[in-house]
Amino acid sequence: MMLIDAKFKIGDTVYLQTDIDQQKRLITGINLRVNSIVYLLSCGTVESYHYDFEISSEVNVLITSTN
Repeated sequence: MMLIDAKFKIGDTVYLQTDIDQQKRLITGINLRVNSIVYLLSCGTVESYHYDFEISSEVNVLITSTN
């Protein structure tokens, strides 16, 4: 049996660390790779794939206040 240690789960609301608008995104899928986990994020009708280091469960107030 394989144990998968995902930092986020499907249905979580998250933010992209580099998004200057800090738009809410919903995790709608998880893609398992050989050496990593990639998350499918949905923001309205737009979907995109991201690694866990690009995602935060909290708003990045520093990026919103500096841009």
